[in-house]
Amino acid sequence: MNKLIQKLFILILITLFIIAFSSSYLSLSMDNLAYVLAIGIDKGKDNNLEVSFQFSTTSKSTESGSTEKTPTIMDTVTASSLSTAINLMDSYIGKELNLSHCKVIIFSEELAEQGISEEIYTLINDTQIRPSANIVISKCPAKLYMEQTSPELENLISKYYEIFTNSSKYTGFKPNATIGDFFNAIICKTCEPIAILGGISTEKPENQGNNHIQENYNVKSNQTPIEGENGAENIGIAAFKDDKLVGELCALETTTCLALRNRVDRFLVSIPDPDDVNSYIDIYLYPNGSTKVDINTDTTSPYIKVKTAFTGRIYSMSSNSQYLNPEILEALSKTCNKYLESVFSDYLYKTSKEFKSDINGFGKYALNNFLTTQDYDNYNWCDQYQNAFFEVSVDTSIQSSMLITET
Repeated sequence: MNKLIQKLFILILITLFIIAFSSSYLSLSMDNLAYVLAIGIDKGKDNNLEVSFQFSTTSKSTESGSTEKTPTIMDTVTASSLSTAINLMDSYIGKELNLSHCKVIIFSEELAEQGISEEIYTLINDTQIRPSANIVISKCPAKLYMEQTSPELENLISKYYEIFTNSSKYTGFKPNATIGDFFNAIICKTCEPIAILGGISTEKPENQGNNHIQENYNVKSNQTPIEGENGAENIGIAAFKDDKLVGELCALETTTCLALRNRVDRFLVSIPDPDDVNSYIDIYLYPNGSTKVDINTDTTSPYIKVKTAFTGRIYSMSSNSQYLNPEILEALSKTCNKYLESVFSDYLYKTSKEFKSDINGFGKYALNNFLTTQDYDNYNWCDQYQNAFFEVSVDTSIQSSMLITET
């Protein structure tokens, strides 16, 4: 019994010894690592890439004890491939690059139009890259986008990169597009990839008055009427066919895409006022269940029926509003249905005829029409999608949001 106690005591000492020295080793290793927060990839000369790496430095404290914004360091290297660029940067900074904290990967629009599958495969093959890292396609050079990114309400830019897609759930103006989803869409035969459309504010639309309120929903990155310290903008979707950029979606089209894909909790639209053709009414819409999709693939021109339902609450009010009147609410519901059906239909035909890309993932519904995957492959859905016709049905129930009832 005493020998057993002695052996147990020795085992505990050895375990404590290993833990103590392993923690020291880990601490030493962390000092030899450089943590990358973002990667920007631009097209260089002679078929090379210009790869920018953004690092954070130690935060500083002011005399009053408040924490200042943590500065960042950005270095750029020109190389023939992404993996070569990483190796060159390792040598330059004297530390090993660690990509486990990389939150966002930015590709320039110019590079994305040529195809980015090689870079996507390289990144996804790196065990340090998290599948949750977001992908941004920048309308300006990726390096410039990173230089202009300056979060106003966060001290840590890593925190901003982590949360900047949260608004997609309640605005629908940008997707939460990750490298994991992008890679899956490239190798999948039922959908096409999308990415966040980014840029810097360069084109400010003119204020055209209330009669053109819809113009606020037709903007995308580099066109918004926003002015602030953060020069980078993220509004819209970059649509792909395989690994090549084929088009862009504005704010309203992005909201439509996310609504059809069941990726938005609520969103705001402005519908024409049934009683005044020169004004609009703001409506907050909440999806009622998932989008229903039925596809007929008996011919090479797929016939796609889309049904959606929403509950709407009136957001804008005026002193003479009669939004407690059931007849007015019914008229608003019908107007909203007609408006949304037009918007959804225009968007779907744009993805089909202009982009020729099933970024909606309708292929997963079409797959149910075939007995085997070979039959589905023979139908060649990704190419047949451009021949599709659509029938859109929207059922909206508008409710008043007035807190004070009439007496």
